Amino acid sequence: MTDAFDRRQGHDPVTLRRHFGTTDVLPLWIAEPELNPPPVVVDALRARADEAWYGYEIRPESVVGSFWRWCGDRHDWHGTGLSTRVSPSVGTSIGSVIELTTEPGDGVILQPPVFTDFKPLVESAGRTVVRNPLVFDDGGYRLDLDHLATLAADPANRLLVLCNPHNPVGRVWTADELDAVARVCAEHDVFVLADEIHADLALAPHRFTPFATAAHRTGVNRWAATHGPIKTFALAGVCDTLLITGDATLAERFDGLSSRLHLTRNNVFAIAAFETAYDRGGPWLDDLLDLVARNVSVLRDGLPDRIRLVEPDGTYLAWMDLRALGLDVPEIPRWLADRAGVALSPGHWFGREGAGFARMTVAAPTAAIEHAVERLTHAAD
Repeated sequence: MTDAFDRRQGHDPVTLRRHFGTTDVLPLWIAEPELNPPPVVVDALRARADEAWYGYEIRPESVVGSFWRWCGDRHDWHGTGLSTRVSPSVGTSIGSVIELTTEPGDGVILQPPVFTDFKPLVESAGRTVVRNPLVFDDGGYRLDLDHLATLAADPANRLLVLCNPHNPVGRVWTADELDAVARVCAEHDVFVLADEIHADLALAPHRFTPFATAAHRTGVNRWAATHGPIKTFALAGVCDTLLITGDATLAERFDGLSSRLHLTRNNVFAIAAFETAYDRGGPWLDDLLDLVARNVSVLRDGLPDRIRLVEPDGTYLAWMDLRALGLDVPEIPRWLADRAGVALSPGHWFGREGAGFARMTVAAPTAAIEHAVERLTHAAD
């Protein structure tokens, strides 16, 4: 029987061979921690299993309440006047919002390089991907607000998917940047869907600002955001997520879609993990953020000259510029695997704007990051 560690997606031999041609690599390519979740959550799951009853279960109001208590404490965001809906996954929420706010053929604006699942979610719904690429300038990324305004003015483009904190480049958009996005989209009646699943992972001194607050400041009502404990607490395989919106019509239509597709079925373990993580997982997250900051320092100080770190504002993902290696785009995954012995997500997976870059998870033991740096340095010599 395969042990639990081998069942992790990032370590699966078939998947590694398909993407990297080998299993003899240090796997740091999946956007989740190479760490166990909070012990208090593991204990809660064991206690729930010991109850030995796994039938239909009502989700208590305290589950969603735990999220809003957490947001109040961590982000000074209290959700007053907002609709909060449970969703099985971020992808479910994004796909649902695309379905409910646009029509076939409409344009959905993405800001690449960006999370790989956005593009297929748009295309599988029969919508058109419209690119508003981030601008790489002076070693970091910024929004192209002028180009966004041009795209938003086209009545065919009905939805913007905003990623904040941004996967893979690590930006945490500022309040001023979010206000500017909100004003552009309000002027042209473009719905904003903010994927904020990495909200709790801003690195000091940066702070996460919910799009909800920008919407409130600018009078925007047509928006929604994804949240949940899956990235924060390493619970992607067990927990539900949330869809939050200030649009009452969207909330009502999402309820109808959820009922029709039976998205509202409760998972008894997700309920236990969700509430426990938000109520008692804070100290574990603080330790994780300290670890991520240390590991970013390891990369900053140790990477070879031809591999440059793009300094992250947040997430536990390190975006690195490999263009000075002089490799063709298709060569990068095999160079990383064969020469360096490291499995990283090549940048072109996140859109052509990411070509020549690579993404590494740094939510891992520092020894693993140090080992990766040693391998990359040796390969780059």
